[in-house]
Amino acid sequence: MSQDTIVAKRYAKALFEVAFEERQIMEVEEDLKSLVAALNSDVELQRFISSPRITGEHKLAVLKKALEGKLSGAVINTLEILMKRGRMDILPDLLDSYIKIEGDSLGLADATVYSTYSLSSSEQTQVAEEFGRLSGRNIRITNVVDKSLLGGLKVIIGDTLYDGSLSGKLTRLEKSFNDKHRR
Repeated sequence: MSQDTIVAKRYAKALFEVAFEERQIMEVEEDLKSLVAALNSDVELQRFISSPRITGEHKLAVLKKALEGKLSGAVINTLEILMKRGRMDILPDLLDSYIKIEGDSLGLADATVYSTYSLSSSEQTQVAEEFGRLSGRNIRITNVVDKSLLGGLKVIIGDTLYDGSLSGKLTRLEKSFNDKHRR
């Protein structure tokens, strides 16, 4: 585990504690996601933040003005600390750590569900319930359409892959045939 990941976990834990006290756990998660997405997608913003010619105070003033009223106070305060300490690079790791801490605390898990078509809300609910029983957590679904699947679903929760896709089943069947013929 890198030093940056360890540091990000510390910041995430502190941010979660503040969000918990203020009853803004989910809002803080959404704010962090928005902030990381904005930083990842805007090259000009990345240049601005990483520019050695612009003082940290000026960067912070510009960011605070642009983000005021759009992000929770807890996220803005965390951003301010990261900016002052030159640690903006850990923001994606901070988000990942925050989501993990949040999930552990609230019994939540995020699942990425790959399917050949966009799942309806009732289908997503059904998948969430089924995998919730398997994992013992409340599941939040992100549906990704993957046309390379022949059918079925592939579900990733944390580090675990549940491959119920037709192509996955065919691969396992082929492997079992090959294993039997090698004996």
